Amino acid sequence: MRDVETSRLDDRHKVLFRLIDRVNHDSPRMQPDDFAPARAAGWTDDELYFAVTVCALFNFYNRWIDATGVHALSDEAHREGARRSAAGGYVRE
Repeated sequence: MRDVETSRLDDRHKVLFRLIDRVNHDSPRMQPDDFAPARAAGWTDDELYFAVTVCALFNFYNRWIDATGVHALSDEAHREGARRSAAGGYVRE
């Protein structure tokens, strides 16, 4: 997804992704009131906690991978992973 605003996401999810974009790019300046639009859209504190945690973990993973020299996946490997996640979610048995 390149642009939340023109995506096919529903309004509730667009609010969440706007918040996560702020977490990702402007977290030092965030205030408790910044979460109000997401709460007004129906997101619970637990859901917001998990969304922020996932954002933070992806940032950690990306920096760890960059710093340790792990090779990037090919575009095809990313597409295959996306197909697998779309079909079965993130949980593997």
